[in-house]
Amino acid sequence: MTQAWTYVDGEWLDGNPPILGPLTHATWLSSIVFDGARAFEGVAPDLDQHCQRCVDSAIRMGMRPTLDAAEIERLTWEGIKRFPDGAELYIRPLFYCAEGWVSPDPDTTRFMLTLYDMPMKEPGGFTACLSSYRRPAPDQAPVDCKASCLYPQAGRALREAAARGYDNGVLCDPWGNVAEFATANLFMAKDGVVSTPAVSGTFLNGVTRQRVLKLLRLDGHVVLEREIDPEELLDADEIFSTGNHQKVMPVRRFEERELIYGPFARRARELYWDYAHGRLPDGFKM
Repeated sequence: MTQAWTYVDGEWLDGNPPILGPLTHATWLSSIVFDGARAFEGVAPDLDQHCQRCVDSAIRMGMRPTLDAAEIERLTWEGIKRFPDGAELYIRPLFYCAEGWVSPDPDTTRFMLTLYDMPMKEPGGFTACLSSYRRPAPDQAPVDCKASCLYPQAGRALREAAARGYDNGVLCDPWGNVAEFATANLFMAKDGVVSTPAVSGTFLNGVTRQRVLKLLRLDGHVVLEREIDPEELLDADEIFSTGNHQKVMPVRRFEERELIYGPFARRARELYWDYAHGRLPDGFKM
C-alpha cells in the first residue's frame, strides 16, 4: 500500500482518511482545486510556485483560502520529513468548500495537504495519438485554475487513447490548434527550433512548462510559443512533454510514426535536473 500522510485541521493523518461526506459541496458539485508538486532526491523544485498557484486557483473558484502559500510550503517540508531521505513523492495541496448551493460558500473553504509515494519514471518515453476531445474555451470552464472538474475530460482522452493502443492523447483547443497532452504540456522540435503551444487560456500554463521554456532559452536555443497545427506533429523531429508528474518525457511514437528521444528533450531534462539540484552554470540567472 502506498505510504501517505494528509494534513487536515491541524493534524497529520496516516493513509487515506475519510473526510468528504455525501452532503459536502465538493463531493457532489466539484468545488475542489488542487496543485501538484514533487519531492525527489532531496529537492522539491518550484514548490513555492505550486503552493501559490493552489491559493490563486482557490480564489478564482470563489473560495476563501484559509492558508497562504508560505504556510503551505512550510507544512509541505514538515510532511516530507515524515518519509525516508530522498523519497520520491507527489505533493498535493487542496482547497474545497463544505457548503453552498451550486456556487460554493467561500466561508466554508477547507484545506488539505497530502503527500504520498510516487516513483519518478525513467525517460523511456510514451506513445500518443491525436484525441477527438478538446480543451474548453475560457468562457466554457474554469480553465484559469487547476480545478478537479476539468480532469474528467482528460480521463476521456486517456481512455480513448488506450482503446487505440496509445498511452496518451493530444487535445486541441476549440479553434483546432494543438493545446496539450491529456496530462501534460507539449513541446515539439523541427529543424533545430523548439515550439510549444502559445498560452491561449484553454490549458494550464504549467510551472514545469515555464521552467523548461526558460532553461532552454538561457541555454541558447530558439523556443517559440505559437499556434501549432496538429498536422505539424506528424512531421516533427521530436515531441516531448513537460509536467509535474514526470517532469520531461519524450514521445517515442505519435500516431504511426516512430520518434527518437532526441537532443532537445534530453537537454531539457538535463537542464531541469541541474536546476532542481542547484547546479546550473553561473550564467543562468533564474
